[in-house]
Amino acid sequence: MTPIAPLITAFLREHMPTERGYSPHTCETYAHAFRLLFVFASERVGQRPSQLCLEHIDAALVLDFLAHIEQQRGNGATTRNARLAAIKAFGLNRTIPLLARDFPRN
Repeated sequence: MTPIAPLITAFLREHMPTERGYSPHTCETYAHAFRLLFVFASERVGQRPSQLCLEHIDAALVLDFLAHIEQQRGNGATTRNARLAAIKAFGLNRTIPLLARDFPRN
């Protein structure tokens, strides 16, 4: 199993600002998206967020997370799609075949 915490840390602190040139605001927005995802995932799999592994994050979990932020948190489609963009930017989309047409903009 591959721990996700060090990968996300490197992604947010090194890859996004240095290699991709993302603004500090974008990095913080993505970090918030991952905090929400990891809290949701930790409740689902019964692990602390710091103990989550890449293998815990699958398509079903991401789809449930996106539904959760819309239904339980009251987020709109724009916010949901921003969270999905963070997930895809990290590269989880290679195992989660989600298409933009599946999540229309309001």
